[in-house]
Amino acid sequence: MFGTFLLSTAGDELARVALTVLVYQRTSSPLLSALTFAISHFPWLIGGPLLSTLADRLPRHRVLIATDVARAVLLAVMAIPGVPLPVLLGLLLVVSLCAPPFESARSALMADVLDGERYAVAISLTTVTLQVAQVAGFLLGGALVALHPSLALGIDAATFALSAVWLSARLQRRPAPAPPEAGTSLWQDAATGLRFLLGTRRMLAIIAVTWLGALFGSAWEGIAAPLGAELGRGSAAIGVLLAANPAGVVVGGLLLGRLVPPERRERLVVPLVILSLLPLLAAGVVTGVGGVEASTFPTVLALLFVSGLGASWLIPLNISFVQATPAALRGRAFGVAVSGLYGVQGIGALAAGLGAEGVAPSTVLALCGGLGMIVVAPALVAYGRTQHRASAATDAEGAPRE
Repeated sequence: MFGTFLLSTAGDELARVALTVLVYQRTSSPLLSALTFAISHFPWLIGGPLLSTLADRLPRHRVLIATDVARAVLLAVMAIPGVPLPVLLGLLLVVSLCAPPFESARSALMADVLDGERYAVAISLTTVTLQVAQVAGFLLGGALVALHPSLALGIDAATFALSAVWLSARLQRRPAPAPPEAGTSLWQDAATGLRFLLGTRRMLAIIAVTWLGALFGSAWEGIAAPLGAELGRGSAAIGVLLAANPAGVVVGGLLLGRLVPPERRERLVVPLVILSLLPLLAAGVVTGVGGVEASTFPTVLALLFVSGLGASWLIPLNISFVQATPAALRGRAFGVAVSGLYGVQGIGALAAGLGAEGVAPSTVLALCGGLGMIVVAPALVAYGRTQHRASAATDAEGAPRE
């Protein structure tokens, strides 16, 4: 599971940055460039809650293998030279529809296999791996786009094919955790997962912090191409800009997973969320003031890296989420949560691109940080209150109630 996750993530990011740069080169439109970056997130919003129910209804290993095979075939078609841009974007949308059942099955299966501190360490390692794969994919994608985007898409197809073979050969077969009752539809299963997430203040607070923090923390990625142009840099620098933030998450995840005691990780969520947004405000101001000066680019990279350090808040929130979710509901719960996460990331990228049509990309970057801290503040307050209640319940009864 770990190795195949690394393979497919690196391939995905490589293809995403290649298509984003390609669209910007052909159209010179920040909005269309942002739409290309965001299009892989929208299927989560459209079909995520529904398709993720397959991770509870079917054996999870079958869901993983089938979705990898489908993506390998579709990306191989996309890699054929000369495919029109609208067809490429349409196929990208279909490829992205395979992500909800795959990620829901992978996340739920990992929680089935590991428990306690082993799961916490695994989440930290997986988060770090995700960011390393993103860094590698962004950097390689920025370099390969100068050659031909078909090469990047072909590599992405190969990673999914290899992942499917590896999972088929090595993953232990397990029965479906919650076989559907007679007459139960996918819609009813999806509704069950949604009701569970919205049924307690603690789960609602965790979801609110996750979605709002991701909305403003990652929206600027949709304008990486025009931001790089404002800084006076070429295509390869776009990959470097996009890689700086996940590089910070790598370091932050390692520090959280190895140096911070389990009982303290959750207490760091609020300051880490602020740390993920404040540097974006500073980076936007620095870019707007410094422009194409030689020192501006490395300063912006450093600030994006610091923002990534703060973005490691996802690790303790993920652990809290799993601890509060029954095993039979994990596929659906993950599906709804991740659907919203990807959905808000796509909306944020699209909104950033729309904003960059009228104002400088650096202004949009600053707004992501400034507005983000204001909007996420009520969610952080609510989360802090439920955290104290959960801790009190655990001290009194030995297990959390809320």
